[in-house]
Amino acid sequence: MTGQTGQADRADAPDGTGRGERIAKWLARAGVASRRDAEKLLLDGKVRLNNQPVNHPATFVQDGDVVQVAGRVVDVPDRTRLWRYHKPDGLVTTHKDPEGRPTVFAALPPGLPRVVSVGRLDLNSEGLLLLTNDGALARQLELPSNGWIRRYRVRVFGSVNERQLADLARGPVVDGVRYGPIEAGLDSRKGDNAWITVALREGRNREIRRVMMSLGFHVSRLIRTSYGPFQLADLGRSELEEVTGKVLREQLPKA
Repeated sequence: MTGQTGQADRADAPDGTGRGERIAKWLARAGVASRRDAEKLLLDGKVRLNNQPVNHPATFVQDGDVVQVAGRVVDVPDRTRLWRYHKPDGLVTTHKDPEGRPTVFAALPPGLPRVVSVGRLDLNSEGLLLLTNDGALARQLELPSNGWIRRYRVRVFGSVNERQLADLARGPVVDGVRYGPIEAGLDSRKGDNAWITVALREGRNREIRRVMMSLGFHVSRLIRTSYGPFQLADLGRSELEEVTGKVLREQLPKA
C-alpha cells in the first residue's frame, strides 16, 4: 500500500470511529494554528504524515504517527490548557509583527508550550487575554454563538451623555457597519474625563474605539476585565496564571 492510498483509506472514516483524529484538528490542538489555518497549510502542501504529503483535510492522525509542518516534526498535543494573561499596552497580539513591534508572545515567560490567543487586544489596549495551547479551543471560545460577555473599562475624554450610552443597546451603526447590542454605563466623571463600563458579546476589530469615536469621545485607556466566566481580577500587569483543570472542566466541559 502506498502512502497516498493509506491516506485515502484514513479519509474514509468519520471522527469517532477509532481511526484517530482529523489532522487539522490535531494540528490545532498541538498549537500549530487554528483549524482553518491548518487546512490552509494542507492546501499549501506544507504538511506531511509519516513522511507522506497530506492533501486531504479528512486525513486522520493515529497514535504513533509522525506529523511534520514545513519540515519540522510537531510534538504530540498536550492536554488542553488555558491561561489568563494581563496584557499591558504597547504589545501586539501576534506571533510575528511585520512592523517589528513588540509582541505578546515574545513577552511571555520562558517554558510555556506554544500558545495562541483567544481573540485579540490591539496595541493600545490592555487587560485580560486568554491564551491556550489548543487552537481548536481558541476558535471555539471566539465564536459569538457562545454568548459570552466581554467586559471592559474605558476611559474617555469628552462630554458623556448617558442617553447616548443607553442607545447603544439597540446596536450602533458606524460608517455603515452595524454592530451588535452594547451595554454601556457611566462609572465616574471628573471634568472632561470619564470612566465607562462596556459589555458586548461580539468584539470586532477596534469596535469600542470606533463606537466611542462616533459619539465624540476620545478613548485614552481601554482595559478588558473579563471574557465570559474568566476574570482579570487582581492579576498584575504582565502576569500569567494558568486556569486550573477543575475550573476548566467546570466552565468548558467539552474541552
